[in-house]
Amino acid sequence: MKVGLLLPLGESPELGRPPTFQEIRDLALRAEAVGFDSVWVYDHLLYRFPEDLTLGIWECWSILTALAEATERVELGTLVVSALWRNPALLAKMAVTVDEISSGRLILGLGTGAHRPDFDAFGYPFDHRVSRFEEAIEIVTSLLREGKVDFQGIYSSAPDCELRPRGPRPGGPPILIASQGPRMLELTAKYADAWNTAWFGPVDGIAESRANLEHACAKIGRDPASIEVTVGVSVDYPMPDAESGRELDPGQVLTGTPEEVAADLRAYEDGGVSHVICGALRHSTYEYGSFALDQLSEALKVFRSLH
Repeated sequence: MKVGLLLPLGESPELGRPPTFQEIRDLALRAEAVGFDSVWVYDHLLYRFPEDLTLGIWECWSILTALAEATERVELGTLVVSALWRNPALLAKMAVTVDEISSGRLILGLGTGAHRPDFDAFGYPFDHRVSRFEEAIEIVTSLLREGKVDFQGIYSSAPDCELRPRGPRPGGPPILIASQGPRMLELTAKYADAWNTAWFGPVDGIAESRANLEHACAKIGRDPASIEVTVGVSVDYPMPDAESGRELDPGQVLTGTPEEVAADLRAYEDGGVSHVICGALRHSTYEYGSFALDQLSEALKVFRSLH
């Protein structure tokens, strides 16, 4: 089983700023050096909450492109890009370009986006998100896998479009879809190489979501074993002398000694999960990211030693 690390991109309420790119880059390079299989970025435009708190965030594709050049071995994933914010044909072209820069290390994670303030503040429509996604995913997959598409929909079009050059992999980067509702799960079953569900602690939390995916696969006649299962896992390491940070449900996180966290990772592997992406979500700061990375690195060593 592969183990990845979610990188912090968002503004910290405590510091009033997000991590700098040099800090994000440092975390990615350290994760690569200690043996993580992948690093991931998430796609938001801003956070705006009912208590009138607005927080900023770096644009994920720009950060990912820079990390593609800075790193050498780790896979680079998006968890996940909203397929509704960028023209889908252009999104496919962006994906093969980053795949070229990284020498074939991109995992293209796609979803609809769900935080409405992102849409409202930047002028994107929030209606018919699944229908918009359905058109976008047909365009993206056709271009990445076949190199061309001729599509005219209600929300998107790509008339007589070709993807040239094709990038380092003939079929393009693998496509991961994050989904949970019935229609999105059916689109996952139809188009995806991998499926993501998040955020969880112990492995038994994913059982219902996984059963729903298997039902969607049965509905369209696809073997669910042909879709890689990836899971976003929350890890929590209380940092000495730090503010409390984001409230996390103790039952929805992995925490404890390296041996305890490694045992939880092994349980995911035994449950047939192919890729776990660890997110330390209590604080969006370089200091906490660095502290959590050190703790996770010890758990990763133990996990690897179990094989």
